[in-house]
Amino acid sequence: MIEFIFTIDYEIYGNGEGSLKELVYEPAEKIKDIFEKWNARFVAFIEVAEIEMIEAIYTDQAIDLVKHQINDFYRNGFELGLHLHPQWYNAGYENGKWRLDYDEYNLCTLPGDRIKEIVDRSIAYLQKLLGLSDFTPFSFRAGNWLFQPTRTIAKVLVDHGIKVDSSVFKGGLQHQHKLDYRRALKNGYCWPFMDDVNVPDPQGQLIEFPIYAKMVPVWKLPTTKRIGLQLKVLTKIRAIKERFIRILDFIRLYHPLKLDFCRMTMKELTYVLAKEIQKDQINPGQFRPIIAIGHTKDLIDIETVDSLLQYLRTKDIPISTFKEIYSKYNLSDKCIKLMQ
Repeated sequence: MIEFIFTIDYEIYGNGEGSLKELVYEPAEKIKDIFEKWNARFVAFIEVAEIEMIEAIYTDQAIDLVKHQINDFYRNGFELGLHLHPQWYNAGYENGKWRLDYDEYNLCTLPGDRIKEIVDRSIAYLQKLLGLSDFTPFSFRAGNWLFQPTRTIAKVLVDHGIKVDSSVFKGGLQHQHKLDYRRALKNGYCWPFMDDVNVPDPQGQLIEFPIYAKMVPVWKLPTTKRIGLQLKVLTKIRAIKERFIRILDFIRLYHPLKLDFCRMTMKELTYVLAKEIQKDQINPGQFRPIIAIGHTKDLIDIETVDSLLQYLRTKDIPISTFKEIYSKYNLSDKCIKLMQ
């Protein structure tokens, strides 16, 4: 059985540049309208730190639209996940630009007390924004997918009632930040974990739902759509050394291709899904959660999203959220079976 989950990272650029209205509010409003047309829901990973800091200094008037939109998501059945780029919390604003604290770029490498402080603060902000003192995000995604080392952050998330992580993309490698998800390639569609997100643990209290990715030859990665978006990201990276290290991440014969509905063409998306549908027809009893990713700042082709939703509907593939499938199945047992 296939369960398809759309996730979208709700954020501006990682260096603090960009307009909330153009990169967050307007694209999110468009995709919300498309999903409501198809009576479907997605998981919005809200980048809480940047929203809180932008509101605190009021550097962007669209912050009020964004706060209203997040409430609207919640009221209309969209799942709000917690997404954090912790470099925002010690940020300053000078001469019209944000100065972020890159010493806190990877939440997982910070002292345990600081990790807890940041997670406490971010959840408290969401509770205040929604007017719900008991609100707890069901799912989490680390900034820049950095979920290593795992043990301390996993315990903090569990202590806060979070059930699911979706930071991993199998085969992922980032030299600069020592991210290495290559070991996860041998894992199933999801798995419980605790000490190391790469290593399934039947006693784990969190479940990893990795962003769906396939290892493909590097020459299959370029498309006009993807190259344009990647160049836009690289232009935001100003340090020559950092650009060089980022390029090193791509110098491999095989590279993970994430199921990204903002960066892939409809032809690419349906090619990948056709393979999974074929597997499902052979073994329909296997649990196959497929997690797609997108970013509001990358959402330039809303027609592809509409076409993908139509495709899934014609194939009778349910579109779910993490919370929905968690309550629908005994996920711990399901994921442990996938480990065997």
